[in-house]
Amino acid sequence: MRLTELLKSDEVTISCELFPPKQGAQLENYKKIVKEMADLKPAYMSVTYGATGGTSDYTVELANEVCNVNHIPALAHLTCASSTKEKVASVIAELKEHKIENILALRGDIPQNAEFPLPDQYKHASELIADIKAQGDFCIGGACYPEGHPEAQTIYEDLDHLKEKVDAGCEFLTTQMFFDNNILYNFMYKALKKGIDVPIVAGIMPVTNAAQIKRITSLSGNMVPPRFLAIVDRFGENPEAMKQAGIAYATEQIIDLIANGVNHVHIYTMNKPDIAGAILDNLSQIYVRK
Repeated sequence: MRLTELLKSDEVTISCELFPPKQGAQLENYKKIVKEMADLKPAYMSVTYGATGGTSDYTVELANEVCNVNHIPALAHLTCASSTKEKVASVIAELKEHKIENILALRGDIPQNAEFPLPDQYKHASELIADIKAQGDFCIGGACYPEGHPEAQTIYEDLDHLKEKVDAGCEFLTTQMFFDNNILYNFMYKALKKGIDVPIVAGIMPVTNAAQIKRITSLSGNMVPPRFLAIVDRFGENPEAMKQAGIAYATEQIIDLIANGVNHVHIYTMNKPDIAGAILDNLSQIYVRK
């Protein structure tokens, strides 16, 4: 199924993200995680692509497990930073072979101490999107940053680049995580004003331990609302309490999003079906799993 069939409807969708193993010996355990996540009946499941190339070898295999074994629509990630153009062509051929129709095209994080781009690499996601489009009839998504890309001077410069991705053939966008819904609402208004009118999927990260929030803010510079910092301060040293509070906060974010007409939500699960399941249980009358 092409994801735009879901994302252009008014139906509420909640999807989940997985990451593949770094080593083939772990693959069977990861397939069990796919099965547990699929049993939750998300609208679709995405499979990430290692930014440094370390996990990319198993992206297609896990996406195949999602789509053709567990019968959930799969969204395979593909990045510029860890792929040559030849590698991209090879992955596209594999995706065609497995009848996987959906690709999330990203620049990806540039590996430390690496020269980027090399002559045989794409520099921008817009270039990757255009080439994927030329190589097959895929439904292509892209990433967006409600708080602005860390490398952009302003949110308006970032929106210019985002418009380039849409013009190149990007059919929907998935946001990076955010912890204040007003940031997303403001971003969506600016994006629409810029002429970016493709579906936007809200990316939600359930933060269930205090170390996560420190890592997230150091890597991405996300703005963390005082009310969430208070939760971390109060419950951060009690793992079970922090897990429950993090699930509750993510649930509350999703309820507010849906109440305000943002019908499509993507949960960054960190390969934890129990956390995704707890959130979906909290939404049992809001998101009806099929």
